[in-house]
Amino acid sequence: MVLHPMGWDSFGLPAENAAIERDLRPDDWTYSNIEHMKNQLKSLSMCFNWEREVTTCKPDYYRWTQSIFVRLFNAGLAYQKEALVNWDPVDQTVLANEQVDEDGCSWRSGAKVEQKVLKQWYLKMTHYSKSLLDGLEDLKEWPDSIKSMQENWIGDCSGCSFEFELQLAGDDKSISLAVHLSSPELVFGVAYILIAPTHILLKSESLLQIINPDVQQTLNEISSKQIDVALGVSAIHPFTKQPIPLVVSSKHPFPDYVEQYAGVPGAVEQDQMFADIHSIKYTTVLDNHEKLMNSNEFTGMSRAEAKEAIMEKARQQDIGGHMTSGRQFDWLISRQRYWGTPIPIIHCQNCKAVPVPTHQLPVQLPKLDTLTGKGKSPLQQVSDWYNTDCPKCGQPSQRETDTMDTFVDSAWYFLRYTDPHNEQEEFNSEVANRLMPVDLYIGGKEHAIMHLLYARFINHFLYGEGLLKHKEPFQRLLVQGLVMGPSYRLPSTGQYLRKEQIDFSGNEPVEKISGEKLLMKFEKMSKSKHNGVDPVETVAEYGVDTIRLAILSGVPPQLNMMWNVDAIIGIVRWKNRMWQLITRYINLKKDETPTTNEVNHKIEDKLLIEKNTAIKEVSEQYTKDHMLSVAISRLMTLTSVLRSVPDATVMSSVNYEDALASLCIMLAPMAPHIASEMWQGLASVAQPSSQFQWDKTVLEQSWPVLDEKVVCKDEVVKVVIKINNQTKGHIMVPVLARDNEEEIRRLVTESDVGKLHLNKRTLKKVVFASKVPLLNYVVEGEES
Repeated sequence: MVLHPMGWDSFGLPAENAAIERDLRPDDWTYSNIEHMKNQLKSLSMCFNWEREVTTCKPDYYRWTQSIFVRLFNAGLAYQKEALVNWDPVDQTVLANEQVDEDGCSWRSGAKVEQKVLKQWYLKMTHYSKSLLDGLEDLKEWPDSIKSMQENWIGDCSGCSFEFELQLAGDDKSISLAVHLSSPELVFGVAYILIAPTHILLKSESLLQIINPDVQQTLNEISSKQIDVALGVSAIHPFTKQPIPLVVSSKHPFPDYVEQYAGVPGAVEQDQMFADIHSIKYTTVLDNHEKLMNSNEFTGMSRAEAKEAIMEKARQQDIGGHMTSGRQFDWLISRQRYWGTPIPIIHCQNCKAVPVPTHQLPVQLPKLDTLTGKGKSPLQQVSDWYNTDCPKCGQPSQRETDTMDTFVDSAWYFLRYTDPHNEQEEFNSEVANRLMPVDLYIGGKEHAIMHLLYARFINHFLYGEGLLKHKEPFQRLLVQGLVMGPSYRLPSTGQYLRKEQIDFSGNEPVEKISGEKLLMKFEKMSKSKHNGVDPVETVAEYGVDTIRLAILSGVPPQLNMMWNVDAIIGIVRWKNRMWQLITRYINLKKDETPTTNEVNHKIEDKLLIEKNTAIKEVSEQYTKDHMLSVAISRLMTLTSVLRSVPDATVMSSVNYEDALASLCIMLAPMAPHIASEMWQGLASVAQPSSQFQWDKTVLEQSWPVLDEKVVCKDEVVKVVIKINNQTKGHIMVPVLARDNEEEIRRLVTESDVGKLHLNKRTLKKVVFASKVPLLNYVVEGEES
């Protein structure tokens, strides 16, 4: 069984912003786009299991997204806290850390991200850090680069965090501070906590109310000095319940993404020096034999024994104890916008945050006629939706008005594909376990530390809940490159512009209204960047098969593809040559002129070798390497060989007919229309054959069989040479050296191509794709 489903990740900011720009409702805009895009896909002859189609913005889908959230909440893995968050000033919403690029800009709008203090919903991904890290070892068919990105994002999970409570302005107010210890067994020796000057705590009104004014004045100057400032506030030790001082330090070398540090003077020399300087009392927690001391019931244990026992107790008391790294964050899922899955929580003055009972799901989005996309969530203004009763005590309460990040919707859709019409539960476990895990997952590298990590987290959670028997959702990962198009952005605001907003008449593109020069960059085609190409228009001009082949022939799937109309011309020529092959064959077969029927053994042998080589290489690309550009290149070679065969051989050779039929069959998955037409013409004059069923269509044929007795033409391979993504030539290398980058680069340097295009130019980077094979040199400077 092959399951190839399709769905629509249809909530989120792009759809809401586009609807606002057009003065439409997001649901109307979204559903019309889905219908339009579905027709586009069908016009491109895409083959999907449409009976399993899912749409994340429909209540019959997000009902179960909400159900998974309630499961997480009931398991203690969903919580709300005040946090310093990344704020997108263009999209007017919060971004997770993963959604801010290395330049500090929003991954969607491109705007410079600001910092704000807001109360937000989080999912405790840190409880699964160790599980997610260890799980990467089992993903043998994932690219190492993607696994490395996730490993680096998660970090070293040898330690864990503990929750320290800060008593602030009154007994009823406290803040929980999670502090990571690389050696959890030393937690009883924690004598102080350092926090960075940028820590969210220093923006808390509850904290600032009780800090001495002189201390506050010093804090205002801390960014320009190397000092330690005692706040006069204590954190309560989670085990001993003793107060320990909280100190702000601009001297301590905090690692990236880490803003708190627990000092253990009784075991760490530099912590002892700090405690002595600041007269902080501490307890020694290790004896000379590396056994614990002064650690309650853990005294006398070895460090290894105590580590496991202390973490277990922390987990039992819900004060931490889950193995994670100091840099790993929980997943921030709140969004202050309308078009998203409502968070199924009701806020009651008596019962606090209460999940909506499962039988009352979905909490549906109310229909709104007008949206501004600015400021607070518009859901708060819908009084009959916002005001409700507490499910526990029945008292008047209010619904949560934040919606979920769309990555929550897409973190489990692959499970819904297994059972898309189930009205009783998210999916039937028996059905999901039969179909999961996903055998081949095709996705972009840009989601390595977002969607792929989130999906693994949700799958790990559901595995722990007993709903799945596979912890990992995706068995094999094929990382696709991006189709890139030119985008235009205002430097002043980061806003992306549509083509009709741009004046191209000068030397440089500028905004029509302001005249401001624009930043032009080739980026992933995206609605939010206004740099896409309408497939319907391109198909209307060039035809379905031409566009399909042009996209597939451009570059290997792992590399980015710059959209280039000129590449289509080469595909058109190839299609014409294949068509001419069929026309020529039909005409020769119908020609009743007598022939000698002499067998040219040299040509016959060449046909057998070329056909066998094509079957071998094309089959490998379809089933293993998935580099369809290589498959197309091999089919082009086979086409050229068939064109070179003399008429006399064409008229009488069974091997020629077999090779031509094999060409049609291998072409069909990529270009079904022309392959079908070619097959019909071939079948009209073909000889009876046990290998082919001439009375059936090309898509109903068995795949060509590799003849193991016939050698393949693979003694040498052609390596394509590109300079700055432009093909400059090729060299031939021994097949045994195709994976040896060093040897191939040496041969390139000695070749005419290398001497012409690389001599005296500064080499910045080399991209080597052995499967193609291809070498792309990124260089600076003019050719010699």
